Amino acid sequence: MQIRSRYLLTVVVLLLGLFSLMARVSSAQSPALGDSQNSSSAAVLFENVRIFDGASDTLTAPANVLVIGNKIQAVDTRPLPVPADIGVKQINGAGRVLMPGLIDVHTHLFMETSTPEDLMAAVAAPERLFQQAQENAAGMLMRGFTSARDMAGPVFELKRAIDRGTVMGPRIWPSGAMISQTSGHGDFRELSDLPRTSTSELSLAEKFGVGAIADGVDEVLRRTREQLMQGASQIKLAAGGGVASDYDPLDVSQYTEAELKAAVDAAEDWNTYVAVHAYTPRSIQKSIRAGVKSIEHGQLLDEETARMIAENDVWLSMQPFLDDEDANPYPEGSENRANQLIVAAGTDNAYNLAKKYNIKTAWGTDTLFNPGGATRRGANLAKMVRWYSPAEVLRMATSTNATLLALSGPRNPYPGKLGVVEAGALADLLLVNGNPLENIQLIENPETNFLVIMKDGVIYKNLLN
Repeated sequence: MQIRSRYLLTVVVLLLGLFSLMARVSSAQSPALGDSQNSSSAAVLFENVRIFDGASDTLTAPANVLVIGNKIQAVDTRPLPVPADIGVKQINGAGRVLMPGLIDVHTHLFMETSTPEDLMAAVAAPERLFQQAQENAAGMLMRGFTSARDMAGPVFELKRAIDRGTVMGPRIWPSGAMISQTSGHGDFRELSDLPRTSTSELSLAEKFGVGAIADGVDEVLRRTREQLMQGASQIKLAAGGGVASDYDPLDVSQYTEAELKAAVDAAEDWNTYVAVHAYTPRSIQKSIRAGVKSIEHGQLLDEETARMIAENDVWLSMQPFLDDEDANPYPEGSENRANQLIVAAGTDNAYNLAKKYNIKTAWGTDTLFNPGGATRRGANLAKMVRWYSPAEVLRMATSTNATLLALSGPRNPYPGKLGVVEAGALADLLLVNGNPLENIQLIENPETNFLVIMKDGVIYKNLLN
């Protein structure tokens, strides 16, 4: 990443010093909570809605959906009896589309919306950065994204605050710190911090959960277990070079198979899995041989690697990286920008190979230091029609992504079925003013087109009152 100065790490220290305040943040202090239609009726009845159920290519006939507590109780084209002994909020959809809440499986909630200037200014006023993280989580939910898999960063306390209801935001599947070899994608130290010895202190980024440096099997085991101890639902390792980092060229492969397998073994002992940051064939193939279950990115894969992913039933968690308005900002002429263009040039081929070999493909954003990009999550999803039909795109961001989230097994922090509209599923729902299967651009403007937003049975937005 471009900000390698101690400004970033100082900010992280100050920011995390404020995390204890999260438990005392009232709903009135949350900008989205104070203005929303937050409602927790015992039951909600959606009437006269056409349903995109998260799995089909078409909408249902006009139907009714009853939510009791945090689950969908019934879905039927016939009138549903209203329970007489509990309060029921009735919402007439007037033929509009009801669909599952959207899911982003590659987020960095504490690094999405802060610009380099914000990070430097936060040295003097760290509470602003804390507020930005809170606003980002609230904004994500209010744009219809009810679940997020966070793929590196100090989000454990943010997740707990959201789960308590202190802060508004999506469900979070946290990875904790990204585990990295020395000079890997998650090594945020300066050259002046080298050499590292057995008596060296941890870097600030390591102390506060941004990255975790581990060399050798024993260190990888320890760092993996530390993230699990803190509540990681899955483990993230850096297996290859990156765009945002300065000391690992894009083409390099990181970690030996033995080191990667150590993380896999530790995660499997906890009945969960390892995901890796990897772009190139060598880094991807090595990770698969070690037992990794999810490849994050993969834009530079080749035919042999795609075939290997498919044969081993591994997930490809990709992002539609293109050289467009949603690209993360890097200075023209920088090595980061050059690497970004290489990755963007491989995106079409990677998606085409994923389709050719019927690879399990998930969708995410991976926005960094880009406040404008964080507000365009829906637009980022809509551009997937470059490779898939609208129904395929919406399935990917609902039921398919939910299947990847469930790979955490017992470490899944939200047991229950997500990404679908069916009896027994968790009630994360959107009421759309139009048919996104015919016009997927509707999701680009959630302020206008998402009339009702529900997460866990609670209504956070209702424009039909």
